[in-house]
Order: sequence, then structure tokens, then C-alpha cells
Amino acid sequence: MNLVLAASFVGLMGLGVPIAFAMLIAGLLAVAMQPSLSGLVVVQNLFSGLDSFPLLAMPFFILAAELMSGGALTDVLLTFAARLVGKRRGGLGHANILTLTFFSGISGSALADAAGPGAMLIRMMKRAGYSDAYAAALTASTAIVGPIIPPSIIMIIYSLTDDGVTMTGLFLAGIVPGLLIAASLVVVNHIVSVRRNYRSSAELLDPRPLFTLFLRALPALMLPFIILGGIHFGIFTPTEASAVAVFYALLVGRFVYKTLHVEMLPAILFRTALMTASILFIVGTSAVFAWMLTVGQIPQLIGTWIAGLHLSPIELLLAVNVLLLLVGIFIEPLPGVMIMVPILAPLADAAGIAPLQFAIVVIVNLTLGMITPPVGGLLFVTSVVSEVPMGRMVREMKGMLIALLSVLMLLTYVPALSTWLPGVLGYAR
Repeated sequence: MNLVLAASFVGLMGLGVPIAFAMLIAGLLAVAMQPSLSGLVVVQNLFSGLDSFPLLAMPFFILAAELMSGGALTDVLLTFAARLVGKRRGGLGHANILTLTFFSGISGSALADAAGPGAMLIRMMKRAGYSDAYAAALTASTAIVGPIIPPSIIMIIYSLTDDGVTMTGLFLAGIVPGLLIAASLVVVNHIVSVRRNYRSSAELLDPRPLFTLFLRALPALMLPFIILGGIHFGIFTPTEASAVAVFYALLVGRFVYKTLHVEMLPAILFRTALMTASILFIVGTSAVFAWMLTVGQIPQLIGTWIAGLHLSPIELLLAVNVLLLLVGIFIEPLPGVMIMVPILAPLADAAGIAPLQFAIVVIVNLTLGMITPPVGGLLFVTSVVSEVPMGRMVREMKGMLIALLSVLMLLTYVPALSTWLPGVLGYAR
């Protein structure tokens, strides 16, 4: 059964079958090879994988992001970020990083960041004289902050997969690593801008005072603080926080920015439903695949083999880094979490690695896979919206990948970067 499960999954992935269908078909074939199992167990696990109250937070956070985008959020954040750093050398590159970092506190999705505000930022950078390939590469690299700074769809799924962490603890653990990633890209952008003489473009900047633009951006910037503050002070649960975020986004878009109109709601709800259905289908099929792995005792076999190597905590984390960077090249982050975390998290716990540190290392690793060919989802999306061939874009990403891998090594060797903020606020896991 294990051989059928592994061979069919790898073979279907090699044929280009979407990963959700590859996991489902591999599970069905493995069940068919086991006479003692009924095909109903596939359907049962497909639905039991979705039967989770905390999972309700995901569609609400997606809807909140769509509502805020419809409410002119992208324009407001971009104008503020460009005015804040746009006059510096490589200013629009810095504005790109700052805008997507702001937006990551709302969307929770790297692909949404790249396709939405990312497309606008690329056009602005091209008009200011930046290379189109560099603008696209910087946008794709910065978009990976989306799943790391809360709220994050991947973190919601991770907290459901591993009982050793909480959603709130993960949200807090992602703040410092997300800011470190953004800071590392700022350094890379400054170095490239000096070498290529990328200057600021004053005609593209809003002439209004910075404080005025800050006040206009403040309602949008407040959303992550409302979510985390409300959860921390016990006003609402993480799932309830997602519904509060939707209500807040409606109020801000309709009555503060006054750009969210009733006739826009059907399209917003349709996009939300489509994205939610796609993610939930992956979650359901991942549950089927993970159950088949458990029945075949594959996690136990891998765990026994790795335990026999007697690795130190740091050696184990380095081995996990290598493994997940390879896995992330071929598998998207969501199914990657569903498949790999049940196998690796018990090993990390047995080695004495802090659960929140391990979770952040896993999430950053799998997210980096989105910008590594040949199956990097962010590369495809950014290539389409920027009209830049993927090959040219990847060649521009060398320095950015070095910076991102350096941050990953810091997160591996310095647990406090992931655990300090949650610990200060009383979240050990």
C-alpha cells in the first residue's frame, strides 16, 4: 500500500496533476489495494478534515482582505509608503517592500499580495526607470511576508495540524521573522539601487504632508492590531476575530474611505468563495493523504529512522531546512504543512525544540518554495501580472534568495526571534 501511495502521488505530480487531485487519487488507489479498507474511509476523512471550528477563521480573513482591497486599501497604503520612503535612493523599491509588508497584515496570502498590490507596484517601478525583471523579482520575494505576518492562512492550518501550538501564539511568533525578512530585502534593494543608480521619482509621489497620509492610512493599518489585541485581552477568540475583521473592513471601506459600494459585494463574495473552496479542497484531500500515511505507519518509520541518527536540536533543524526547501520546490505550502508537520513536529518536540520556533522554521521554509522554480506559485503569478518571462525574473532573485536564506539561518540558530514576543505576552505555544 505504501508503495502504491508514494508512486502514484509522485507520478501524478510529475504529470502536472494539481496537488489536491494528486493526493486524493493516490489515496483512492492505496485504499483500493487494501481489501480490508472501504472506499468510504476516503469520503469520511475528506469531510472530517474540514470539520473544525477554528477553520472558520480562514474564509472570514479572506473576505476581510477582499473588502479592504475593494475599499481602496491598496491605493492608501501605497501612497503612504511611497511618501514615507520614496525620496530615498531606490525609494520605490523600498515602498514596494513597505506596502506589501503593510498589506500582509491584512491578506494572509502571498499570492493575493503579488496579484493585487504587487501588480500596481511593478507598474510604478517600471515607470520610474527600474528594470521590469527586477521589479517583478522584488515583488515576488516580498510577497512571501504575507503568510508570515499575521493573520496568516498557513498559520491557521498549521495550528489545526499540530496541537503543540496555538493560532494566537503562531500569529505573534510570525511578527519578528516577517519584519526581519522585509528588512533583509530593504538592504538588498539599497545595494542594487546604488549599483544601478535607481533614484527616487518625485513626480510619482503624493505631495500631501506625510502626517495627513498617515492619518488616512491609519484605519487600514489598525486591522492587525485590532485582531491581535482583541484576542490577547480576551475580547474574542481567533475565530471570532476573523468575523470582527470582516465587520471592521465593511465599516472602513464603506464609511471611512467611501469606496466600497454595494454593487461591488457580489464580485467580492464570489472571489472569496472561490479562494475558500480551493483552500478547503486542499485541506480535505490533505487529510485523506495524511490518514493513509498514518495507516501505513510512514511517520513512525521516518521518525524511528531519524531518531536513530541521534541528531542534536540544531542538526535536526538544519536537516529539516534542507528537506523542506526541497519539498517546497514541488509542493505548495498548505499541503506541505498538512503532510510534513505530523511527521516532523513530534521529532522536534522530542529533541526539545520550542514548538513555535519549529513552526516558524517550517512555514518560512515552505513559503520560500513559492519563489523557487520549477513549481514556485509566486513566480507564475508575478510573471503573469508583470508580463516578465520567468527566466529573467529568477535571474534577478539571486541576491534576494541569499538574504532570505540568511534570515532562515538566523531563525534556526536564534530561537528567541520566534519565541520572544509570544513569551512576553504569555503565549508559550
